[in-house]
Amino acid sequence: MRLAARLQQIMAGFRRELNVYRRLLSHPRCPWAAKLILGLAVAYALFPIDIIPDFIPALGHLDDAVILPALVFVALRLVPRHLIEEVRAETSEIGGSNCEP
Repeated sequence: MRLAARLQQIMAGFRRELNVYRRLLSHPRCPWAAKLILGLAVAYALFPIDIIPDFIPALGHLDDAVILPALVFVALRLVPRHLIEEVRAETSEIGGSNCEP
């Protein structure tokens, strides 16, 4: 598979997952703790101040590569598996990320 096609496929999957997380944040049956942690992950990704500043070589971006996935992992562990599957199915039924090639 060509690199460009593979990268496009990875980005489409990433967008679908972000849409699933967005829907989980607004789902009434999602536990509040999971909503809080997912909200923290989104805020950390968008907030311009990091724990380790990005101008420090390697370590500056490493905190983003560790903290964000860890927050998402913990949040998803708090959500019942059947709810995640239900939201993923709903997301793929209505078109997912709206950016499929």
